[in-house]
Amino acid sequence: MIIQPIDWFLVVWFVLAGGSTAYVAIDQFRHNPEPVVMKWGFVLVTLYMGPIGLLLYVLADKEPRPGEHEKFVAPLWKQGVGSTIHCVAGDATGIILAAAITASLGLPMWIDLIVEYLAGFSFGLFIFQALFMKNMMGGTYWENVRNSFVPEFVSMNFMMAAMAPVMSFLMMGRDMRAMQPTELLFWGVMSLGVIAGFTLAYPANVWLVIRKLKHGLMTERKKGSKFDLPRKATGEQHVHDAGHAGHSMGGDTTIPQLAAVGGISVLALALGMIAPANWVNLSLGAEDVGASIMPPGMIMDRDTPADAMRDMAAVHPRLVKTIAAAGARGDQELAPRMEGDVKVFDLDVAPVRWNILPDVAVDGYAVNGQIPGPRLHLRQGDRVRINVRNHLPEPTTMHWHGLILPNQMDGPGDITQAPIQPGDVYAYEFRLEQHGTYFYHPHYKPDRQQALGIYGAIIVDPANPADEVAADHDHVIQLQEWLFREGLTYPAMPMDGGQPNYFTINGKAYPATETVSMKVGETVKLRFIGTNNGFVHPMHVHGGPFTVVARDGETLPQSARFEADTVNVGPGQRYDVIWQARRPGKWLVHCHISHHTTNNNAEQKGGGGLMLLLDVH
Repeated sequence: MIIQPIDWFLVVWFVLAGGSTAYVAIDQFRHNPEPVVMKWGFVLVTLYMGPIGLLLYVLADKEPRPGEHEKFVAPLWKQGVGSTIHCVAGDATGIILAAAITASLGLPMWIDLIVEYLAGFSFGLFIFQALFMKNMMGGTYWENVRNSFVPEFVSMNFMMAAMAPVMSFLMMGRDMRAMQPTELLFWGVMSLGVIAGFTLAYPANVWLVIRKLKHGLMTERKKGSKFDLPRKATGEQHVHDAGHAGHSMGGDTTIPQLAAVGGISVLALALGMIAPANWVNLSLGAEDVGASIMPPGMIMDRDTPADAMRDMAAVHPRLVKTIAAAGARGDQELAPRMEGDVKVFDLDVAPVRWNILPDVAVDGYAVNGQIPGPRLHLRQGDRVRINVRNHLPEPTTMHWHGLILPNQMDGPGDITQAPIQPGDVYAYEFRLEQHGTYFYHPHYKPDRQQALGIYGAIIVDPANPADEVAADHDHVIQLQEWLFREGLTYPAMPMDGGQPNYFTINGKAYPATETVSMKVGETVKLRFIGTNNGFVHPMHVHGGPFTVVARDGETLPQSARFEADTVNVGPGQRYDVIWQARRPGKWLVHCHISHHTTNNNAEQKGGGGLMLLLDVH
């Protein structure tokens, strides 16, 4: 699924890789006088390295004109390319196959690297070197294994020394789709790793060719084949038939030389395999982190647990099946159905694409397809049953914030109830003993789920209407913070990488917030609800002070009420205030942290974020 700019790049890259591989394969088998094993080597390396493999083939190996291959491939740098190609083709094939299998099994990254090394070395030594080269090198299979062991060991060590950190840092980086073989990014990381491995292994392979410990590029002109030419036509010592003695390896390399080069290769391998563990958590596997994408700027180190990564991860667009209308509003009152004397509500939680501005749509978690969830308007003494059905990709619960109720109905996951698993439903039933302003929100991963939109107002009228502090208008204000970057939505949190850049009232950012129309002399009850997770919002009203009449659902006695023009609404807090329209005009209700009245740090039509208008005429 295309969800990031890198995905478009990878699509283009692999299209080019496919075209490059097709060209190399056709040209090798039709036009290049080379042993079959080297033909396949170039084909595989081009498949893994894309246009870079094609470039190496054209510059180092493709016969420019008939009869010139021997002379064309003679330079040492080209012989080094051939030796490295042979190494990478075998080793990388084993590494990539092992990586796909271990990732599918969900093995930790450190085990993954070890298995990849063993698979790459084994495939390169036992298949590409000893088996595929047997006809050219002569001798028995096990003689070839013995003769190829040291050069293959050195070459593989350098290759894996470069591949391991590339895979570690990119797979455990921001976009951990790179750990999933079903994702294009996984194969992009493999391709980049092979390119890095080829680069680091190349100098060692040049030395191995110089010391005659490995073959470079070769020419094969079997008698009677279309590549067969008279010896005088080539005039080069590189003209060989399959099995010719010229393919045998030799050299006068000393044991100290081999020990020194081998030792450096082991040191490089250890550094590449072990060093990343100082910065990334190699104890995690693909199943631990899923296809999580982390927010920009999040600090991830060797101690960061998988749960933290999953909680901070973006909502994967693939999970969003419902797209709300651009003008859809949250906080819509939900009518109950009656079962005897019980008021029954059905709340379905599921991913949704929701417009907080006409041109900004976040991927959030909604209740009944809206953010905030539907308002539950009840009366003191009502008996209610609320069926919560989970359509999220993760477990959830629901907590009824501030209400007095049986403990088993309270909602903390793994404490008073088992979390509601995806596809399951849980029935909460209790009687309302209080009246006032309350709200509901999840109490399982609330830092993620509440931040992504699972919350809603509960307004409970008093059994005795005289206990209500009346006003001409009644308006609920539910606060929330959002983190929307590069087309992805992350749960906003007050931590590195989690700071919000959008702010909403009832699911909309100004200028898309609601406007309350009033007449001079009328009053409005503003119910501020801290449905947000991270910040205290000093909510201020222009045009004169208001009277604070209730706090956290409790109506204040007349003697305790006070005048103010700003109240600090913290997460979980509620304030009911009465404001009277004294003069005509457009009077602002807004957070007094100026950054919270912007949209992605910019103002639109005079502001943004936590602002709405009281339009008095």
